[in-house]
Parts: sequence; structure tokens; C-alpha cells
Amino acid sequence: MTKQNLRIVFMGTPDFAVESLRALVEGGYNVVAAITMPDKPIGRHQTELSQSPVKQYAIEQGIPVLQPERLKDPSFIEQLSALNADLQVVVAFRMLPEVVWNMPRLGTFNLHAALLPQYRGAAPINWAIINGDTETGITTFFLDHDIDTGLVIQRVPVPILDTDNVEDVHNKLMILGGKLVVETIDSILNDNITPIPQSQLLTDQPLRHAPKIFKDTCRINWTWGVKRCYDFVRGLSPYPAAWTELVDEAGKHTVLKLYATAKEFSTPQEPIGTVVSDGKTFFKIALSDGYLSLNTLQLAGKKRMNVADFLRGFKINGTLCVE
Repeated sequence: MTKQNLRIVFMGTPDFAVESLRALVEGGYNVVAAITMPDKPIGRHQTELSQSPVKQYAIEQGIPVLQPERLKDPSFIEQLSALNADLQVVVAFRMLPEVVWNMPRLGTFNLHAALLPQYRGAAPINWAIINGDTETGITTFFLDHDIDTGLVIQRVPVPILDTDNVEDVHNKLMILGGKLVVETIDSILNDNITPIPQSQLLTDQPLRHAPKIFKDTCRINWTWGVKRCYDFVRGLSPYPAAWTELVDEAGKHTVLKLYATAKEFSTPQEPIGTVVSDGKTFFKIALSDGYLSLNTLQLAGKKRMNVADFLRGFKINGTLCVE
């Protein structure tokens, strides 16, 4: 069988998935359909519908699109079965029921943005950076009954630089992911794979998980120290963004989002959480082992800005701290 007559169904939603779909299309693979999330209502009155990036790209390429509300819906299962796919490729989609992932004769594989078995879950890039890791990667693996636990096909390690934020690592993994999806399909076509149980890839390092991130997850804890706070901010930047609350001497609280910071190790004299600033060029927080300079930030209801622009519009009067 060649790539031209191998019938592939692609499943995905965000930009991260588009790169893999693009790699298949531009590589001449036979993508018979794209499965993605239903259109989302947007706007003040929720009357407009927003299409997923995968849907937009698929329509541009003339690829049929299916958008099931429920993946177990009998009508969707019937449509999917009628596609007679040999292989299904999943990139940044949602958990599939067995009736879906077990349908193609060659199986269903997923591209995951981590080196499995580490960082199973919905937010692997965020958590790898939050935890201060210096390496992450991408993995292709066959789906089975549990989330992110299937047999591993291929893994590619990728370094995380100390200056990288989520967007930086996302973009690296997105490009390499498209290449790995193609390589994985070629290996399957050539019967050149030896899937490995994840239990064989375990090391003496404890397993770390990557659960979904919520608003409360993003609140920074200033008792953590300089490095952990620094990694926390870049692990959530640019989205959904770490946040804190400024508290003035009158007790007024103002939400502040943080996008870029710098580390300064020293022995501060100020209590943890104290704001230190010249009111013009720097704005930093005293921590147990130094200061965290806030270089790119955003007040609630305002646009994101650098620290100098922020201080021009935000006057510091009296004692200011963060919580």
C-alpha cells in the first residue's frame, strides 16, 4: 500500500494540529476527512460562530469535515465507518471512545507534546516549563482504553531553554510534530515499527502529570522563591497567564497578569511580596532568595505592556505589595 491510497482520517482542533494536517496534505497523503470540534458561538450575543483552525484549513484544502457533538453518536459512528479509514491520526483533540479508536485496521495513533510516559494529560507543555524542566519532546503512540497510556511508536526529545515560554516551546513542538506524524505513518506503511509499552520507558524519576489548567492554577505563590516563580510565569505565558493581586496601603486589590520576568538572586531586606520600584524603569517583587522583576504585565481591563509603559500609567503611592 502507498501513501496515495492509504485512507487517513485526521482528528484535531487547534493550530498545533494544523501543522500535522498540513504536513500530510503537502506530503501527498490521502486524508479522506478531518474530524474537529463543533463551531463555537462568539461575540457579545453569542450569535456568530467561530470555526476551529483545523476546520478552516481542511475547507481550504477541500477535505470533508465532520464535527460531532458526541463521539458515540450513532450517526457519527455510521459516517466515520463509511469513510473506511485504514488509519486515524489524532493531534490535540479529545478522548476517543473505543468504538472510534479501534475502528481502522491499522489503528489510531496520537501525537502528544511530551516524552511519554511523562506528562500525561491536557497541558504537557505548560507543566514541563512550570516544573523547570530542561527537556521535553513529542511522542506518537497508539490509543488504548486509558488517556496517554498506549504503546509508544516514536519519541523525539527537544530542549527547553531557560528563556523559553509556552509559545516558544509550543511552536518548536508543533513544527517537529508535523514531521514526526509523517515519519510515523511511513514507518507503519513500511511495517517498520516496534511499539513499546510505556512501562519499559520508566526511569527512576517520578511520573509527572499534566492536568488541565484553570484560573486558580495560575495564581502565583510568592513564597516559592525566585526560580520557581520565574518558571511559573513562563510556563503560563502568553496564555492563560500567571496572575497576582496588587494590594495598596488602603487595602485595595487589583488583579495583575504576568507575562515576562527576570531573576535576581540576592538577600532582600524587604518582606516577601513587597513591591520595589523606582516608579520609572523597574518593578520587582521581594522574595525569600532575591527579586523577580516584572518586565511584561497587564492590569485588569488594560492591554499588555512593558514595565516602563506600565509605570507611566500606574503611579506607585505609599506601600504596595502582592498577594
